[in-house]
Amino acid sequence: MAEHAELLAEMSTIGRLSATERLKHAQKRRAQQLKGWAQMEKDSTRSHKGNHKGDGVKKSRRVTFNTSVTLLEAAARNDIAEVRQLLNNGVSPDLFNEDGLTALHQSCIDDFLDIARCLLDAGANANACDSELWTPLHAAATCGHTDLVQLLIEAGADLLAVNADGNMPYDLCEDEATLELIEMIMAEQGITQERIDECRGAKERAMLSDLQELVASGADLNVKDEQGATLLHVAAANGYMSVGELLLEHRISPNDRDKDGWTALHAAACWGQIQMVELLVANGANLNAKSELDETPLDVCTDEEVRTKMMELKHKHDAIMKGQDKHKNTLQRRVVQSHASQLVTVVLKIKSNIQMHLNKLECPGKVNLFQ
Repeated sequence: MAEHAELLAEMSTIGRLSATERLKHAQKRRAQQLKGWAQMEKDSTRSHKGNHKGDGVKKSRRVTFNTSVTLLEAAARNDIAEVRQLLNNGVSPDLFNEDGLTALHQSCIDDFLDIARCLLDAGANANACDSELWTPLHAAATCGHTDLVQLLIEAGADLLAVNADGNMPYDLCEDEATLELIEMIMAEQGITQERIDECRGAKERAMLSDLQELVASGADLNVKDEQGATLLHVAAANGYMSVGELLLEHRISPNDRDKDGWTALHAAACWGQIQMVELLVANGANLNAKSELDETPLDVCTDEEVRTKMMELKHKHDAIMKGQDKHKNTLQRRVVQSHASQLVTVVLKIKSNIQMHLNKLECPGKVNLFQ
């Protein structure tokens, strides 16, 4: 298995990988994990035999895992016999791990058609979502597994399912044959662009509706979750423009920070929400705000288009600030010059009055005090 230091070192690069590359990377790590488990079991067995050699008594010791791990591990090994045995013994085909990944997700990543068919025959949910709202169809489409895509759609997989990044399966598909199949079936089902847009915007409309109710009831819009994230953080990360606009209209600060020190602009930059970046900056978001890890929004942005836009906005902002400073300095100089001029006028007037007074006295030994 990968060492802890290796995992930490690669964290910064994983975010810049394409969806396909991330899945391939996950498969590699999974293979390492399975190999490690197998080696641990061998070592355990060898150690057990050595400790009891010659005692005349055979004892059995096995490392056991919960059923969800066992099912996913069997599916990842493409062990159809063990998968069937587990399912026949009453194990649910929809068990998932800590990331929400089911055995069906795993088989779609690995292109194990027979395993997927076995799971679906046992009643597996073709639209199960992991923690990032990826369905098995997202996985199969991303990996270009055409036969699995066909199988999942026949089993009722939702062609318009939207993941946490706002992507539908066809958005992620780069394989020409697989994409052609998906688009053909979408056309057969009468799916129009209008319906696609409606489905894609459903979550934003739901959040906007909830927010409007909060506004109408006079509720506090500055509420934060357990991670310190505000409603604006959520809107920014997802690119919910209508929600962001309403929050900013009600004077929600774009510079509030969560527990990691992230502002809404960090979230928008990280998830590549270019329109949200522009909206936040236009409403006073700090382009130089730093997180607890000393990262600015630009530092956490991996999307080149968004980075270019942020650099453009930063240059404009810096130019405006420089112009304001120059105007301020010019104004200050004018004020100082004006005060100095007024002071000279007053002094000259005083001088004139004193001289007049002395002249009136007609003192024989008078002296011009200001010569």
